Amino acid sequence: MTKIEPLGAVRERVLATLRQDIIAGRLRPGDRLVERELADRLGVSRVPVREAIRGLVAEGFVHFETPRRTVVRRLTPNDVKELFELREALEVYAAGLAAARATPQDLAEVQELLDQAAAATEAADAETITDVNSRLHDSIVAMARNSLLIEALEPVAGRLRWLTRRNEEWGQLLVEHRELYEAIASGDPERARTHALTHVRTNYESTVRQLFGDSAELT
Repeated sequence: MTKIEPLGAVRERVLATLRQDIIAGRLRPGDRLVERELADRLGVSRVPVREAIRGLVAEGFVHFETPRRTVVRRLTPNDVKELFELREALEVYAAGLAAARATPQDLAEVQELLDQAAAATEAADAETITDVNSRLHDSIVAMARNSLLIEALEPVAGRLRWLTRRNEEWGQLLVEHRELYEAIASGDPERARTHALTHVRTNYESTVRQLFGDSAELT
């Protein structure tokens, strides 16, 4: 007998696929999401596609231009500014906690991610770079061992990953991540917060340049 996949599982699979398509740039800002076309491509009915699109709206990836037209969202400079303000507030705090609470196993896992990031950077593998760098930041937040902090970042995690993909200054990102790791590994919370703050602000400037050009106003 053919096993029937539960509707909820199909919906989550479709949501994850479309989210990754947006993050990776296969679906670009302004592209229209047509239920019938997506259902045919993914081999599912239109119901889980419709529900997945609603999930993408809730996550901030797409929006309804009209009741019948759904498109991938075009991020504005203010959207980017607000996301990075939130990231600065939460990730800098997390880095300080991570420096105080990280175990040798935690640090070894981050070192492994740095090795993977270095290999992906050498290969200019954009999608893997984005995935590994996102996992690295997730690991640092997890090292803070504060469940409320994790919950606060969860609603915007996808959009932050989307922005990370826009920053293609990969060599610089690798240098900054290594410096942040060393600061956390030192066990000095103030040093970790300082490096995290510099990293977030540098990443903000790089992302704005990639999205809006050198003339974009930074505030």
